[in-house]
This record gives sequence, C-alpha cells and structure tokens, in this order.
Amino acid sequence: MLKNVITFDASAKRDILDLFNKAVDEEGYIVEKNNSTQKVLTFDGEEIKVEQFAGIRKGSEIFIKSDLVSLINLADILP
Repeated sequence: MLKNVITFDASAKRDILDLFNKAVDEEGYIVEKNNSTQKVLTFDGEEIKVEQFAGIRKGSEIFIKSDLVSLINLADILP
C-alpha cells in the first residue's frame, strides 16, 4: 500500500509545477521557472516533457515520468 501519495488530474500539472517553481518551455519541457534554459531531470537523468510528468518524489525534486518503467521503479523504492 502506498502511503502519502497525492494524485491529481492532468489539468492540474502546470499548477503543481508552479508550486515547485517550475514552468514549461516552448518545446514542452519542464524547466526551472527562474531559468528557462535549465530543464529538470528524472532519476535517470532524462529531460521530461509536461505530458510525461507523473509526479515528484517527496524530499527531493526527482521528477517521475508517466511511463510503465518509471512507475514500476517508483513502486519498488516506495516504502
């Protein structure tokens, strides 16, 4: 059972990112709000587009893609 998991609708993605001082550039990548040339990275060091965004791990800013492999890896490390 996953604890402390918050789910949100796809329409809330940009609002969630805004809370973490992130934005979306003209190519659709998630970037730092105060430096639009700095793209955020997943745990594997990949750049991530907003449509791939599934969440952020607690205690860090590790962005999670919504693909099956990323979600399985997340489930493996959650308590």
